[in-house]
Amino acid sequence: MSKIILYEHYNFQGLSREFTSDVANLISHNFNDCISSLKVVGNPWVVYRDVNFAVPLAVYEEGEYAQVQNNDTFSSLQLVTEDLTNPQITLYEHANYQGRSVVINAETSLSTLSFNGVISSHRVQRGVWVLYEQANQTGRIMVARAGQDVTFYESFNDCLSYLRPLKPGGAIVKAVLLWDNKVESTNSVTTNAVCSLNSSDQVKPFCPNLGRMYDVFVSESFSFSRAAGIGMGTKFDLDLSGLRREFAVKDTFTVEKGTNNTRVEKKTAEVFLPATVPPHTKITVNLVTKEVDIKVPVRLIYGLTEVICGEYVCHSELSLSTEYKQQAI
Repeated sequence: MSKIILYEHYNFQGLSREFTSDVANLISHNFNDCISSLKVVGNPWVVYRDVNFAVPLAVYEEGEYAQVQNNDTFSSLQLVTEDLTNPQITLYEHANYQGRSVVINAETSLSTLSFNGVISSHRVQRGVWVLYEQANQTGRIMVARAGQDVTFYESFNDCLSYLRPLKPGGAIVKAVLLWDNKVESTNSVTTNAVCSLNSSDQVKPFCPNLGRMYDVFVSESFSFSRAAGIGMGTKFDLDLSGLRREFAVKDTFTVEKGTNNTRVEKKTAEVFLPATVPPHTKITVNLVTKEVDIKVPVRLIYGLTEVICGEYVCHSELSLSTEYKQQAI
């Protein structure tokens, strides 16, 4: 689901191209050396000066860049697909991992560690790192990846001043409610009873007010049943347009991993009671709530992964009715 959108001019103007995988040669797409702005969705991208991913120029994380450095010089680009969580790199003073060393887990200026301009090799344990020649994150860069240890920096030797790990892009999740697999159940519950007793020989009103107001509720919730790969804080919306209007509170329901995904709506409903009670009669009016439970499995699609990992549940108590019982006394 990660992508990069390239624009011919500044501020996202002119011709544009969109890519979702590595491009070894922008010449083949008629878009070589003509890029001045870009947008990144999802994981970061590395842009290179030459074709076939030679000479890295910059790395762009998720966001919008109305003006890029080294504009009109990009010839190839590469999507970062590694796991970017919990990054770690070990830097060494000399070639072949010799001399003093330091383990780095976060963005760091080497001047604070007395390692500025003395590094000659590295090993990346986790993540992807950008190594900068200058402390202000300018000059030449090197992209350091796990599994691609460097024994000697050659032209970059004793030049490293600053480094930072790349951050993963926000998860792009599409939620699909499987309405064909919906399960609906109904239950009627007596929630209240009102009695009126008339021992006289005359007809009398049932109660002073013919109508009574009651609170009714609709609750919605989402629960994860199997959500491997869905990170904490990930948000997505459920489209509830397939739910009958008497149940759905709103057209969408927002889910966030790691929070209590429950929404409750309170409404009021009026119930009208019988107008009169015959002589020597007892009338009992039972208030009956029709409870409806709807359960819909949800499929989540993120990246190339598609899994049924959740369930949306709606509990409605909006339907009220009355049952009358008349007894002679």
